[in-house]
Amino acid sequence: MNNERAGDGGQPRSRWTREQAGGIERRPGNVAPVAGPPEVDPFPDLHVWDTWLLRDRNGAIADVDGWRLAFSLTADADLLPGTRHDVAEIRCFYSADGERWRDAGPVFDGGALGQRQWAGSALYDDGDLYLYYTAAGRDDAAELTYTQRIAVGHGGSVTADDDGVALEGPWRHETLLEPDGEWYETEAQSRGMTYTFRDPWFFEDPATGEAHLLFEANVPAPEREGDDAETSERREFNGCVGVAAAPSGDPLSWELRPPLLDAVEVNQELERPHVVAADGRYYLFVCSHVHTFAPGVTGPDGLYGFVADAFEGPYRPLNGTGLVATNPPDAQFQAYSWMAFAHDEEVLLQSFFNYHDFAGDSLDAVAEFSETEQRARFGGTLAPTLRLALDGDETRLLGALDAWRIPTPDEALPPVDESGLPDDDFDGKIRESGVRGGYDADARSGSEYDEPLP
Repeated sequence: MNNERAGDGGQPRSRWTREQAGGIERRPGNVAPVAGPPEVDPFPDLHVWDTWLLRDRNGAIADVDGWRLAFSLTADADLLPGTRHDVAEIRCFYSADGERWRDAGPVFDGGALGQRQWAGSALYDDGDLYLYYTAAGRDDAAELTYTQRIAVGHGGSVTADDDGVALEGPWRHETLLEPDGEWYETEAQSRGMTYTFRDPWFFEDPATGEAHLLFEANVPAPEREGDDAETSERREFNGCVGVAAAPSGDPLSWELRPPLLDAVEVNQELERPHVVAADGRYYLFVCSHVHTFAPGVTGPDGLYGFVADAFEGPYRPLNGTGLVATNPPDAQFQAYSWMAFAHDEEVLLQSFFNYHDFAGDSLDAVAEFSETEQRARFGGTLAPTLRLALDGDETRLLGALDAWRIPTPDEALPPVDESGLPDDDFDGKIRESGVRGGYDADARSGSEYDEPLP
């Protein structure tokens, strides 16, 4: 099966096919160690989940007078974990050594777009700070809505001294991108279980110097005359990696481009897309859930990846199927929202503790626990940082660093120790039945397990 479909404007669009994804399985080299429960939670009063680093135009971790900065979606830890997306706010943490972190507080001063803010990326460009984020929900709506658009906060400043880091406004907020209905599906066009137009991520191509903004979206996949019911249902799963370009390099001026890759009939959500340039190749990573795979295709919650010889593609699935890293079978929801960044000869994978103390095949069962148990089983803090080796079109996990360990490239890592990695003869079967939830959870139900259909 061809993994490349006709492009727009002469640009090819790669695709993740059912044939490729049909080979997904757990195997030694893609399964993380059992990690939970968290040994240390530096911010016990907060739920902390999707996290990204402040980077410069070259993609390196930015140095702000000796400090590195991380931005996270956060909520009060008193809330049920399943409701956290409905009140998410972006918070800044900072560290001098990538091990001990301090809280700089919420980033924005009340003027952010949307009813709440979801994941994005952060650019530090010659002292200027650009915080790209997802504006979720209509600002003027009386009830919680799920409209999504790509936004930016800029004009604020970051200051640092020996005592710490502070971010200050005023911030100016702008909508940068909205779906066009041709390359990217609008909410009104959506037939799927969820709708996505979110997770902006800045990337400057080291080969060309061209600036890009990647994001998660869906390609239009309407019902077609002659399709049977099964085909029509599969086409509701139409996730893609979208991209915009800044021809002038201006971090505030973007033009939509055709998707880099789609997963029509394979997967509905290709979350938090980002690229690591290494060894002259482009490694495109996305996160996805078991419940967002199309009927007839099964994959676990995990980090998935693709590789190309040029930013525009064509992209090939890493390891033949796309699966790069997943949780162990007995703790299949222990971590999520992996973010990859280069470190010397390796790539490091940062994520958060999800439901670490849960051995069921579906998160539906979490809703049956008491509120106390739900909080106890949810980590809500950063998970151990995984170490990944790249070898052309193949990847292999090498081990793990401590939770909240985010080193810069000039910081040496301990010798590789693969003793903690599972080496079982996995049967290959992905047993999880998943759950329809996640970002588009129903706030009014108080649970992330009853998602309203669009």
